[in-house]
Amino acid sequence: MYILYYSPGTASMAVHQTLIEIGAPHELRKVDIDAGEQKQADYLRLNPNGTVPTLVVDGAPTYECLALLLLLAERHPEAALAPAPGTPARATWLQWMAHLANTLQPAFRQWFYPQDFARSEHEQDSKAFARRRIEGVWQRLDAHLAAHGPFVSGADFGVADLYATMLMRWSRNMPKPATEWPALAALAARVKARPSWRRLYEIEGLSEWA
Repeated sequence: MYILYYSPGTASMAVHQTLIEIGAPHELRKVDIDAGEQKQADYLRLNPNGTVPTLVVDGAPTYECLALLLLLAERHPEAALAPAPGTPARATWLQWMAHLANTLQPAFRQWFYPQDFARSEHEQDSKAFARRRIEGVWQRLDAHLAAHGPFVSGADFGVADLYATMLMRWSRNMPKPATEWPALAALAARVKARPSWRRLYEIEGLSEWA
């Protein structure tokens, strides 16, 4: 039994959807970010970064969205959510998983919280820089999907598509959302058509970008 500490629509979203896809027994514990529960001592003992998601695996807390997606795909090979080790698609999958985690997700943090990256008089410059980084990733990923898709790893759906779609959702209110790129829009439509997406929205009480 997994225990997932989550907050609706945040970086826990892809992990939650992965658990639904796998069909693994899990318990959900909602973290009220607006109330600052992620910074309380009890939660910090689980995740000293004070972020979601945190997944309790075999009694031990583990965190970081990328790590949890990799871990779940590895622990549940029967779900076929990642290319098999040693296959050509595996390298592509690892490359994009790392790129989403190391380049795209941090750029979103700068977009949403520019004050953490620049003094108040330079916040708009900070946001503009983040937007360029985000749109640059969308351009590269769209080209990759157009040439090698329909999914991030090629022919087969997996956790990379859940991760990418979660991040695409974050762009929904930006001046140029991810769905302005046709191959990205097609990927989002495929993921959003899955029963796991509808179940996720029902459980987390989400409505935007359904």
